[in-house]
Amino acid sequence: QVQLVESGGGLVQPGGSLRLSCAGSGFTFSRFDMRWYRQAPGKERRLVAGIPSVGARRNYSDAVKGRFTISRDNVKNIVYLQMNNLQPEDTAVYYCNAIYGPLQYWGQGTQVTVSS
Repeated sequence: QVQLVESGGGLVQPGGSLRLSCAGSGFTFSRFDMRWYRQAPGKERRLVAGIPSVGARRNYSDAVKGRFTISRDNVKNIVYLQMNNLQPEDTAVYYCNAIYGPLQYWGQGTQVTVSS
């Protein structure tokens, strides 16, 4: 059974940090490109960051570039999203995504709320 389980969300003050984790199981994690998306209330789900199955290349949305860092551990089958200098506009449900050719899996999401 394929599972992507996110954790690490919560309430944080502006300027604070959080690290999201997404644990994958039931598929060959190392073969999949991994991505983080987010969806704010009333808005579309948008790509935040991506990391390929192999190689050092990463991509980030302009909104998070310089503040967020995506990384992965193919031994533990976990992808991380380190989020620094969080702002209220970062408030959203964050979703983990795994993609390999026609195969695509989603996690259930974790809420991140940035508020004073």
